[in-house]
Amino acid sequence: MDPNHASKVNITYIPNDFVFSILSKLPVKSLRRFSCVRKSWTRLLENHNFINIFCKNLYSGSHSLDDDICVILNQVVLDPFHCTFYLLSGDKFENKVKLDLPPPFHIQHNRVSVIRILGSATNGIICIYNCDNHTIAVLWNPATQEVMVIPPSLAEFKREFITKITLHGFGYDHVRDDYSVIQHVCYTKFKEHRLDNVIPHPFWEIYSLKNSCWRKIDIDMPTRNWIYNSDLYLNGMCHWWGKNNNLVSFNLCKEEHFITPSPFEDVHDTLDIHLIALNGHVAMISYSKKAISFQISILGEFGVKESWIRLFYFRCLSCIEQSIGAGEKGNIFFTRKDGQLVCFDLTTGMVENVGLKGEILWSQTVIYKKNLQLIGAIDK
Repeated sequence: MDPNHASKVNITYIPNDFVFSILSKLPVKSLRRFSCVRKSWTRLLENHNFINIFCKNLYSGSHSLDDDICVILNQVVLDPFHCTFYLLSGDKFENKVKLDLPPPFHIQHNRVSVIRILGSATNGIICIYNCDNHTIAVLWNPATQEVMVIPPSLAEFKREFITKITLHGFGYDHVRDDYSVIQHVCYTKFKEHRLDNVIPHPFWEIYSLKNSCWRKIDIDMPTRNWIYNSDLYLNGMCHWWGKNNNLVSFNLCKEEHFITPSPFEDVHDTLDIHLIALNGHVAMISYSKKAISFQISILGEFGVKESWIRLFYFRCLSCIEQSIGAGEKGNIFFTRKDGQLVCFDLTTGMVENVGLKGEILWSQTVIYKKNLQLIGAIDK
């Protein structure tokens, strides 16, 4: 053969098993991009065996050998009403330690509000708040029992209008070495007042722990959809599901946001959406009331609808009612119809009973890593 001719030969065939193996080990963002190279590679995303292997590789990368990592459960029970926080640890979450809520939440008031965790635990710190009006919130380190009360908002309170404050996210700003809380303020007129009464414009504001104050920010982005009660902090960004059924992601360092369209064509078919973190990526557990099924999708690139990849799909088990959060090793927590909390292992398909009950709409779990550093240790 002419050597010159041989050098011009292009290798256009790549063995399928080789492609299968390589693509299954790619990061989420790269997988979606490489799948666009060939139709056969795109079809792999619909191949059940391929997705299973990809998921196992993904979950294996999220396993932690750190004994300090556990789960905080916010158990909400309505009859009689109470909120109880637990630290869950062990392979089957058999170790349960009840936590004493910090002031001003240590005294439970008679059915007036629900206590919620905002976003995720960050460096051993969680933000908990009164869900009734969002005006009482604290930063709390359960390991040290240190508490810092977040000061009042910059919002105006007058009898001519109703002031509504909505917390959206809590997280760590690594550029400023600061912890931040972001919330939205808006106003509504009372019907009995004249229509020409001027009310203030809505605005966003950020609280800085280092400066111990709120400041307004000039930004226009969708507020959260409270139907789903889903928010998440991950890698310097706060995420929530917006009212237009999009994922809203706010970068605490740059103070800019991204909007990622929903992967679902019929958003009205989705009864429940819960945001979770899977191996450093934003993922979503969604429940379809039409198909009576759950599915887990993971996001490869912010702002790109096509970068959603469906990892897991299953018809609802007879006992499972609603997702309330995720664990560290591919575990998803659900509530059963009888209120019992269970843990579903994505790698084995097994369901384990946690041994506690919780209210379907309000109970939640967050991954927690103990940290003995004081909240006030940030250099001011």
